[in-house]
Amino acid sequence: MLIFFLLGSHDAMTYSLDKNSEVSGNGSKLLQFMDKHMHCVIHPIILRWSITQVLTVLQQLDAGIRYFDLRIAHKPDDPSMNLYFVHMLYTSVTVQDALLDILGWLEAHPWEVVVLAFRNFDGLDEEHHSHLVAYIKKIFCCKLCPRKVVPTLRNLWSCGYQVIVSYDKMTQVLQHSDLWPAIPYWWGNKTTAQELIQYLELRKEDGRPVGFFVAGINLTSDLGYILAHLRGSLKKMTFRALPFLNLWIKKQHPGSKKDSINIIAGDFIERNNFVENVIGLNRKLLSKKLSFGKSTFGITRSFLE
Repeated sequence: MLIFFLLGSHDAMTYSLDKNSEVSGNGSKLLQFMDKHMHCVIHPIILRWSITQVLTVLQQLDAGIRYFDLRIAHKPDDPSMNLYFVHMLYTSVTVQDALLDILGWLEAHPWEVVVLAFRNFDGLDEEHHSHLVAYIKKIFCCKLCPRKVVPTLRNLWSCGYQVIVSYDKMTQVLQHSDLWPAIPYWWGNKTTAQELIQYLELRKEDGRPVGFFVAGINLTSDLGYILAHLRGSLKKMTFRALPFLNLWIKKQHPGSKKDSINIIAGDFIERNNFVENVIGLNRKLLSKKLSFGKSTFGITRSFLE
């Protein structure tokens, strides 16, 4: 059971969205049509409502993020095996390059552990999945934590495990012992902080899942909302909500109780003291439990118990 909060980044790679990208294959058909025929007008609007992060993956790691929400895509009609990240548009950064960046950071920080959630696959067939999993295993190799291991920091450190991979395709998970099943993500699909907080509180009343799960404090806009707010952006919508969402964060606690929270993931993680607030909660817990350890992953030697 996770006894400390983990900091998470929702749609972690959208800082690298390609300004010249076409709308993704899983995107709205209407949006694809509008982008094709009114590209100069519609495309900048799509971009404004697609970007959820401005810090690079390395900057996010340095800031304290340890859970990464990674949406993986293969571009239509692309004969190569190159994979990208996606959120309405495709990124310019490939999955391969991003994973190499994460590996380099982990090698420079041997006491740190990250959770990589590969989810919301777009355009991948079985061959692409096999290619991606093989690459994950090649890159991280002995740093991957098998799912049979109870992931206390003591266990992780003693074996040199630094990466927990959650993979949102059970056929692959069943074939590979170092892939973990999809981590549940509480997605409110709301446009205001008040509605999102109400949703999260209702989920807490139902009781927390066993093991890892994510409380997403990210707001969501559908096509209708975007068309009604053409001058807006996801950044503006998020910035208005963050003060209220951070007040909610300060009231949360981790652990095994029914209403406990595990991982908290948000947009624009550098804003409104999101990182500082979650770390502050961990420090309060530490002051009651134990002295500081070597890792900023939860700020403690004790991760799961």
